[in-house]
Amino acid sequence: MGKTLAYLRASTDKQDTNNQKLEILEYARKQDIKIDDFIELTISSRKSPKQRRIEELSHRLDPSDTLIVTELSRLGRSTAEVIALVNALVEKSIRVIILKQNLDIRQHDMNSKIIITLFSLFGELERDLVSSRTKEALSAKKAQGQILGKPRGTIQKSKFDAHQEKIKELLGIGLSVRKIARVLGYSSHIALNAYINKRQIKGEKMGT
Repeated sequence: MGKTLAYLRASTDKQDTNNQKLEILEYARKQDIKIDDFIELTISSRKSPKQRRIEELSHRLDPSDTLIVTELSRLGRSTAEVIALVNALVEKSIRVIILKQNLDIRQHDMNSKIIITLFSLFGELERDLVSSRTKEALSAKKAQGQILGKPRGTIQKSKFDAHQEKIKELLGIGLSVRKIARVLGYSSHIALNAYINKRQIKGEKMGT
C-alpha cells in the first residue's frame, strides 16, 4: 500500500491552508484514508514550480501513492500546467484525488482515461486560444497603425551605463578600449567597444 500526501497552497497571507487541511482530513476520515504527510505553503501561483514545491511533490510520490488536493487550481497557474502535472503523475501510476471537482483519477480506470484525454484536449485548446488571441491583438494594433516592437534606434539599458563617465574620462587620457575594459573589470572589450560606438561616446579631456 502506497503513502498518501496532501498538497495545500494559499496564494497570500490573507488566506491560510487551515480550511484546506480540514476539508482533506474530513474526506480522509469518511474514506478511511490515512494522510502520511502534508505539504503546505503560502505562495503565489505565479512563482516557479520549484518555489511552489511542485518538483518536491513529484519526487516524493512513487507508483501506487496517492495525492489529495482540494481543487485543481492549487496545482498550477494555468490549465496547461495543471494538466501536464496531473498527466505526469497518473502516468507514474499515482492516484490523484481532487475534492472540489470530485475527481478520483487512476491510470487503469476507464473514467480516468476519459478525464485525462479531455484534460489533454482542454490544454491544447487553451494554448490555441492564447495563441489566437495574441495574433488577433497584434493584427488589430497593426491595423490601427501602431508600430509593433521597440522603435528603431531605441537605446536599451546596459551594464556599462554605471561607468559611462569613467569610460569617457579614460578615453580622454588615451587608453584603448581593451585597457579600459581591464581597468573596469569587464571580461569583454568587444562588448564595451560596441557600447561605446552605439552610444557615440567620446573621450573627455581632464581639466588643467
